[in-house]
Amino acid sequence: MPRQVFFYDQPERFVAGTVGQPGARAFYLQASARGRITSVLLEKTQVAALAERIEEVLDEALRRSGGDTSIPATAPNDLLDTAPLDLPLEQEFRVGTMALAWDSAESCLVVEAQALVEEEEEDETEAVFQDDDSGPDMLRVRLSGAMARVFAKRALDLVAAGRKPCPFCNLPLDPEGHLCPRANGYRR
Repeated sequence: MPRQVFFYDQPERFVAGTVGQPGARAFYLQASARGRITSVLLEKTQVAALAERIEEVLDEALRRSGGDTSIPATAPNDLLDTAPLDLPLEQEFRVGTMALAWDSAESCLVVEAQALVEEEEEDETEAVFQDDDSGPDMLRVRLSGAMARVFAKRALDLVAAGRKPCPFCNLPLDPEGHLCPRANGYRR
């Protein structure tokens, strides 16, 4: 079956969002442009990793350019998007693999999210890699530096919002442990 590629070049909107209550939330990436909406399901850890890596890639591209680029150092407040996910929310696929790249020729960040692929028999897997039209479905989005910063900020805020605050410093508790700066090394 040929793969389906959902491509958005400078979409009107690209966000991470959730459905449900903290502890039972489903996380989505959603791209939209000209009345078309694509939503893909992913794990909370994938959202956090994507946002952190986007920040790293943008910082590195900014550093390499010597400041001579359209990448802002922080997310522009006038572009922040806090609206909920667009409806109808129809999941195209569950994300397995993600990739990022900075396209310096076009001054944009390319984000790719591929569908999770179930393990197949070895012969079937080899056939997939030989045929360019087959493979997992993919969401590919090209973002300006400013839009990428805004996405990363919202995604990091979204991940932190589901964490309980520390009773001492009110910072979100990290699942791996939280070293509270106000409680003399209190670890929760």
